[in-house]
Amino acid sequence: MIFSSKAENILGQISTKTKLGDLRKIAKDIKKDHELALELWSAKSFFSRLLAILIMDNKRVSQDFISELDIDMQTHPLDERTQLMDWFMANQLTKDKKTIALIESWENSLSTLQRRIFWYHQARLRWTGQIPPANTPELLNKIEADIAKEEPEVQWAMNFTAGWIGVYEKQYRNRCVSLGEKIALYKGDMVSKGCTPNYLPAFIAIESNKRNL
Repeated sequence: MIFSSKAENILGQISTKTKLGDLRKIAKDIKKDHELALELWSAKSFFSRLLAILIMDNKRVSQDFISELDIDMQTHPLDERTQLMDWFMANQLTKDKKTIALIESWENSLSTLQRRIFWYHQARLRWTGQIPPANTPELLNKIEADIAKEEPEVQWAMNFTAGWIGVYEKQYRNRCVSLGEKIALYKGDMVSKGCTPNYLPAFIAIESNKRNL
């Protein structure tokens, strides 16, 4: 593919040793440039796509556009495609009411990445310290019914949501702990020093104690 000189210059600054902070510095200089973002995305590398997400024009992000990006993300290994979608959520999708509405419509999406973001967003609404939305009972019913049969990338986000419900909504804490004990998801997984385990009983105990909740 033939790139513009601007895209060639940017791509020349990116390598496998590039850090996320480096991408943010490059994006800060570029600001918003949707056409350049599309060029960088078409380069197909993980880092060029992370940078592309940072400089996209949110006003041009539609469901059709997201679905096209989703298909492209599927060509990446699991850890890369989940990071791309999570990065997309944090830097684009949660920045506008229009795209937040799209996230909220993805609970039963055919796309595993979009279902993941539906649940990740629900967790995020709680861990950012806002008043928990009123949909907790419905979410827990869905998690209890479906988490065991979900795809791993969606399971993680559903589990994460249950974790933060257990931390911030005491009336559901025992239910969330019991869910974790029943499904035993992530039980016994090793985590890095200073990181909280994903196993629900441990996650809820550690994170609620940190906050004196």
